[in-house]
Amino acid sequence: MTLLGKLDWSAVPFDQPIIMGTVGGVVVAIVSILSWVTLKGYVPYLWQEWITSVDHKRIGVMYIALALVMLLRGFADGIMMRTQQAIAAGGAQGYLPPEHFDQIFSAHGTIMIFFVAMPLVIGLMNFAVPLQLGVRDVAFPTMNSISFWLTASGVLLTNVSLAVGEFAKTGWFAYPPLSELQFSPGVGVDYYLWSLQISGIGTLLSGVNFVTTILKMRAPGMSYMRMPVFCWTALASNLLIVAAFPVLTALFAMLLLDRYLGFHFFTVDAGGNAMMYVNLFWVWGHPEVYILVLPAFGIFSEVTATFFRQVAVRLSLDGTRDHGDLRALLHGLAASFLHHGRQRECQRLLRYHKHDHRGADRRQSFQLAVYNVRRSRPVHGAGVVDDRLHGVVRVRRPDGRSAGIAGGRLAGPQQRLPGCPFPSRHYPGRAVRVHGWLQLLVSQGIRFQAG
Repeated sequence: MTLLGKLDWSAVPFDQPIIMGTVGGVVVAIVSILSWVTLKGYVPYLWQEWITSVDHKRIGVMYIALALVMLLRGFADGIMMRTQQAIAAGGAQGYLPPEHFDQIFSAHGTIMIFFVAMPLVIGLMNFAVPLQLGVRDVAFPTMNSISFWLTASGVLLTNVSLAVGEFAKTGWFAYPPLSELQFSPGVGVDYYLWSLQISGIGTLLSGVNFVTTILKMRAPGMSYMRMPVFCWTALASNLLIVAAFPVLTALFAMLLLDRYLGFHFFTVDAGGNAMMYVNLFWVWGHPEVYILVLPAFGIFSEVTATFFRQVAVRLSLDGTRDHGDLRALLHGLAASFLHHGRQRECQRLLRYHKHDHRGADRRQSFQLAVYNVRRSRPVHGAGVVDDRLHGVVRVRRPDGRSAGIAGGRLAGPQQRLPGCPFPSRHYPGRAVRVHGWLQLLVSQGIRFQAG
């Protein structure tokens, strides 16, 4: 077996009409689209404005489009599996050969996790985070483009396996010893490992890019406590990417060494330990759950706060800053314990929060409330300004007296609106319609003045 497997004409499954029919339909669709694009003269535009673009919004759109295309593939795999299970009842064999069903089962899980959920989340972060932070682009625009095309390369390898060779028959975990060369001598596991290795490197580069962007490139005056909720969840998600994806890369590298060079990391003999693969896989797998769900939580928080016209979170700072952080930490830990079925630990944490050891006379509680949460309104000549983006933050004492207004005022060419937390500075840019949680304003000629 060579490095890339023994791929010749025998690797093309001419004897399986389902596969060949699907491949033929895909080839006809691709040729039709390319012919239409060429005849219309769109090739230079697509090459200059999309394929070679480093604009974070275009890259985000391409990520989302890639995820939707692969969603169709994953959905088709799911329908085929359920149809086979329905037909194969009562002693019938169904319409799929066993080895084909195994490949569909493995491809479905791999595609939905790595090539649908991940590109969708990263695409949303690409589009929204730089706009919400008030920056022109991510920290490393070229690396952002490379990350996308690495992910697209992994998608291409996964789809090529449909027509040339085979995909893994091991499930999307690819646990050894089934994924070792002794029990899977074909090219299916090789397709699996190389596609996820390449796309995983792209995801890791995206994580480094977003962590750098959020920590080091925020607009002047935008402190951590003034960042939108989605930026916070994107930061947490990308920190997890930076921590977890190197483990997955090293894990797949060890399995590749087992298959190609005769190493014994996970083999059943010569001192290998298959359980080490399982443990390392879930060192990545459990953070992956939160990598996907945290940005979704941020979207939900911002959408509900916008359309209910209410503040999503009211933060009480009791006494000192570290104690306020402790309260937020306790609530986060309580939610995590409750998520994993540890109700007793959750009750203990909330009990500590309720029966605080500090006396009421030693507390100086402040509540941060965002006011002026209204619908967007046009500003002639300056685009559209939305108070939901830069709400006035009023600090109020428990007795109801106002302790001042945090933030500044935003002055446009013809209208002055409250709520911008940034210091006085001129930002050239372009106007983007503010609506909901995605769209933000970087308007021509707007000046931020301290209020």
